[in-house]
Amino acid sequence: AYLSSGFGEPPNRHQLRFSDGTADAWAERAAALKAPAHARIGAAIHSVRAVPAAELRTVADWAAERSAPLHVHLSEQTAENDACARAHGTTPARLLADHGALGPRTTAVHATHLTDEDIALLGSTRTGTCMCPTTERDLADGIGPATRLQRAGSALSLGSDSHAVIDMFEEARAMELDERLRTRARGHWTAAALLRAATADGHAALGWPDAGEIAVGSLADLVTVALDTVRTAGPLPRLGAETAVFAATAADVRHTVVGGRHVVRDGQHTSVPDVPAALAEAVAALR
Repeated sequence: AYLSSGFGEPPNRHQLRFSDGTADAWAERAAALKAPAHARIGAAIHSVRAVPAAELRTVADWAAERSAPLHVHLSEQTAENDACARAHGTTPARLLADHGALGPRTTAVHATHLTDEDIALLGSTRTGTCMCPTTERDLADGIGPATRLQRAGSALSLGSDSHAVIDMFEEARAMELDERLRTRARGHWTAAALLRAATADGHAALGWPDAGEIAVGSLADLVTVALDTVRTAGPLPRLGAETAVFAATAADVRHTVVGGRHVVRDGQHTSVPDVPAALAEAVAALR
């Protein structure tokens, strides 16, 4: 849902093409969507800047009625916090809480500039947090309080948001390395913990709690990473998690299986033979 260019401001000419005008109109359109078998439909409040306070609950209720995941960009930049304080006298996190938009099915994306009270609020409501380190550094947003959020009770997942980079290994290692830069200390997360943020907790944030780990009853979602490339060769196989997180890139992925179905085999997409050409064609069509 994207209804406003700012607090009380109508969409600009660039935003009109993806604005529904009102939350009710958004809900009507969203309700008509049909998900294919491999996908689930969720809801997103773009931000408290883009969805007026009076319309936040409509989006939150739509998601709650369907037990659907709800995502929202939260306090990505200090300008958003300042504008929210001027318009509502509170923080974006508190505004979302006051309108029923926080909770276990909600994921706050970025959550970069939070107060102590905001962190406690996300933790106490079991709202998840999705860090997108490559985008946050690309936009010069800052480094979010990931360790404090996790200690408060907010499950961490990883995303790419603006797709400055599309590589979950890079996102995982960036979260650790950014925290090292911020604190001048090492070892905030183990490789296993970072992989969990990139897999099981990420799946749960998307509405797939039955995926993201190799276990009886879970979906057969699997990724094979080559351990014989110039980036991954050398370490012992038992250090595969550390190799994946701190050395591998998306280029080292050899196979992916989603729900038991091969999507990538030997580095080639099974249904899109030439991914770069298809991507270039799709982007060109938008120009």
